[in-house]
Amino acid sequence: MAKKLRQENGYPVTTLCKTLELARSSYYHSETVLDDEELLRAIRSILSVFPTYGSRRVTAQLRRQPYEIVTNRKRIQRVMRGNGLLQPQKRRKIRTTNSQHGYPRYLNLVKELEITHPEQVWVSDITYIRLGTGFIYLAVIMDLFTRRIRGWQLSRSIDQQLTLDALKMALEDYLPEIHHSDQGVQYAANNYTDLLNKNSVQISMAAIGKAEENGYAERLMRTIKEEEVDLTEYENFSDAYSQIRHFLEEVYEQKRIHSSLGYLTPNEFEDAWREEQLPQPVLP
Repeated sequence: MAKKLRQENGYPVTTLCKTLELARSSYYHSETVLDDEELLRAIRSILSVFPTYGSRRVTAQLRRQPYEIVTNRKRIQRVMRGNGLLQPQKRRKIRTTNSQHGYPRYLNLVKELEITHPEQVWVSDITYIRLGTGFIYLAVIMDLFTRRIRGWQLSRSIDQQLTLDALKMALEDYLPEIHHSDQGVQYAANNYTDLLNKNSVQISMAAIGKAEENGYAERLMRTIKEEEVDLTEYENFSDAYSQIRHFLEEVYEQKRIHSSLGYLTPNEFEDAWREEQLPQPVLP
């Protein structure tokens, strides 16, 4: 019924779900009954793209197109466990922060802050990527509310230009209230903080030795490493740039679902939020 109303009248999904008291996730799927072998094939298909997904995300992904399979999580766990697909993932901590510098320090402004809208807080971080016998470096800026990538840059050098280029990309289309990072020299340097101040952006930093205070950005980097970098052999810098760009802009933002976003992708979540801010039509 909801899909028919939307097709015939163009009503927003949010309005339809509220009026019909229908969960948003229910709008996007219809029930399909499969045996375990068919279900396992669908699970393997999902894990071939998102190898770090656990049973919770697999269950949510199955409800989406092109699968549209509804089954309970316990069954998913049983099938995954029986086929060795619930093995714990190894975690590697990677440090790229040099906080030994003479630039000004800034307080953590987001520690107790309730995040309620896009562009309220951006978080940022740097990670390294092995390429041949050397390393290249990735800087990323993410909107904390929507989990969308606002800016990123890949470089052969872990210098101040790396983070500055990512910030300039982000500022082309968006402007945050707060920019949050660790106290690394790339974020504390004058050219970086001057650009933030020029745009009236408040500067926030995690305390030294408190990596958890920039945990959202660190988790983003872990996702990038586990779901893209660790699974790919890049031929050269150009190949790495192209494939990482594809992952960030096509896979992460448009295909990868997030439990914190109600199992929507960042694009879907932001579009739905902005849709809710529009004046709602009255159904007949």
